[in-house]
Amino acid sequence: MDYLQSRVKMLNINNKEVKWMKHYSSCQKILLINIEMDSLESCMEMLSIDDDNKEERWIKHYSSHQKILLVGDGDFSFAVCLARAFGSATNVVATSLYSEEMTSLKYSGAAFNLFELEERGCTVIDGVNARTMNRDPLLTQKSFDRIVYNFPHAALKRSEANILQIESHRRLVRGFFRNASDMLEENGEVHVTHKTTDPYSRWEIEKLAEEAGLFLVEKVKFRKSDYPGYANKRGSGPRADEYFPAGNCCTFKFGKTNL
Repeated sequence: MDYLQSRVKMLNINNKEVKWMKHYSSCQKILLINIEMDSLESCMEMLSIDDDNKEERWIKHYSSHQKILLVGDGDFSFAVCLARAFGSATNVVATSLYSEEMTSLKYSGAAFNLFELEERGCTVIDGVNARTMNRDPLLTQKSFDRIVYNFPHAALKRSEANILQIESHRRLVRGFFRNASDMLEENGEVHVTHKTTDPYSRWEIEKLAEEAGLFLVEKVKFRKSDYPGYANKRGSGPRADEYFPAGNCCTFKFGKTNL
């Protein structure tokens, strides 16, 4: 009996997208008997090769073949946008400063987005501080082709034009750049989407990047319509779940200076 059990695998997959291989469906219960281990490993190897050779899909600056780190993704709607465009999110790591519970309390759509990301194979990491992320135990051994931080923003304690508030924002972005620089693959890029009008222009994004050994590759006008489903939320305070007007903003792309 033990021998028979060791040679039998039951597959019972419910509530998934139906996928077919020849006569067999992912929603069927299938009994496999006397499948030799060598044959099974061969099949798994073929599936792995097939995954590597999937058609490359793009949405704006981002590809399904890139290793992408999303920093401070709010309600995770940007990650979901990429996942839908790519057909999966196995190449995406999405992070939040907050715990999953807190994120779901702050953002009305977060729980649904997290569920969808799990279904699509995204790696979601909670409690990641943009200023210390290269020391996070789940990220220390990883490097990325694209590191993305959309609308970085420190907790708002004063008006946006207040010099102390501006310095608080600058400390956040400066720390992010220093960490991101250490986590880039060769020829990788750091992307920051940011408002370009006063007082946001006083953050001097390009100078902060230069301090971290990064150089400006390109500055591209950001259009929210390029990212269906993305919800830019305020993120802090009693209105955290509200949208904010993006206004005039750009995606700044930075590369790492070769020393």
